[in-house]
Amino acid sequence: MFHGVRTVMIFADDPEASARWWGGLLDAPVRLDVADTGAVYAWIETAGVELGFHPADDARNPRGGSPVVYWGVDDLDRARARLLAAGCEHHRGPLEIAPGRRIAQLRDPFGTVVGIEGP
Repeated sequence: MFHGVRTVMIFADDPEASARWWGGLLDAPVRLDVADTGAVYAWIETAGVELGFHPADDARNPRGGSPVVYWGVDDLDRARARLLAAGCEHHRGPLEIAPGRRIAQLRDPFGTVVGIEGP
């Protein structure tokens, strides 16, 4: 019935800037659509997952209403260091949640909390 994650929607004050930051970090091209209202919708695809960047709207898509998505990584410490160097801020962790399995959360420059999970 369920398959792997296909799309993660991120609600941002500046969807294009957020998509360009993530696209640069993940070496993924950014695609844009501009609505008649001038609102920008942006997305990238990486590792078989589409990251969509949608304008934040407190009435329909309140901040903090999105789940934290965890990226699987080969080396948690190295991935965390790369994210911090790219402009993320520490949010929580690293935490060992099971033997050989750790997680950490960081906040990107646009306020989105993202998780990483790995050894």
